Amino acid sequence: MVLDAATVTDRRRLKRRLTAWRIAAVVLGLIALGALALGNQQSGGPAALLPHIARVNVSGIITDDRKMKELIDKLAKANQVKAVIVEIDSPGGTTTGGEAMYDAVRRLAEKKPVVAVCGTLATSAAYIVALATDRIFVYGNTITGSVGVIFQWAEVTELLHTLGIKVEEVKSGPLKAVPSPFEPTDEKARAMSEEMVQDAKVWFFDLVAKRRAIEVESVPVLTDGRIYSGRQAVVLKLVDSIGDEKAAIAWLQSDRQVAKGLKVVEWKPQAESSGLFDWMFGSLAGALVAPAGKIASLFGQISSSLKLDGLVSVWHTASG
Repeated sequence: MVLDAATVTDRRRLKRRLTAWRIAAVVLGLIALGALALGNQQSGGPAALLPHIARVNVSGIITDDRKMKELIDKLAKANQVKAVIVEIDSPGGTTTGGEAMYDAVRRLAEKKPVVAVCGTLATSAAYIVALATDRIFVYGNTITGSVGVIFQWAEVTELLHTLGIKVEEVKSGPLKAVPSPFEPTDEKARAMSEEMVQDAKVWFFDLVAKRRAIEVESVPVLTDGRIYSGRQAVVLKLVDSIGDEKAAIAWLQSDRQVAKGLKVVEWKPQAESSGLFDWMFGSLAGALVAPAGKIASLFGQISSSLKLDGLVSVWHTASG
């Protein structure tokens, strides 16, 4: 059969349209797969769509982390999340970071049950985060406590003198930008710093008294900033129980009527993504460069500990 020119043109046009739709379908499929991979990595994947208990990990140096706060607020709004386990293994961090995390967890606790499960370390600002939960579980040998704050600065005037460096400055008042590493700390600057530290100390102690329903003065040397083992902390009522995640789930079921049989799904802060290929191949790339990633993470933690500024609530800053 001989086709006229118009019919041939129409068929070619239809073929081009079908090809365009097929390409669009493939692209949409790839985007969907990428989104699914991203969901698996960041917030539990498909399992996170069903009723479950969410797990959030708090580790390393604690700072005022916007993405972590957004994650916690997202958990509060997620109807499928029936309870939250905050897994803590951290020496602390900035006092402001601990305060910000405390406020976020308290907002979450107003919506659904929240428990803390503490690992090797839950000291200083990390203990502040634990205080925000409904119940604190620790291991017998968990290191916790270190209630208090610290404000540190370097004084390098002798080094500058040795190097022949002299720092000149003009400032609007005698207490502007003090204490300074470039001049010996005078009495007024030291008194100002001590006043600020004492104010934060009172805030931290009041938080412990309120959340643990104890008299701070009744806890031996708590005001000295000492640490305690998990067993000691239970006796002193700084924490509630010796137990792991299974014990936390059992408590949620018995005391907060959380349904039995719910899976625990880990939720992570949303990572920055630059496009489709990051979505699709992020997990594969992570697996291939895992050793390098661990090294980078180590240097990142060291860098974070060196960058801490202002009031700090951390145990053994130098060791990360």
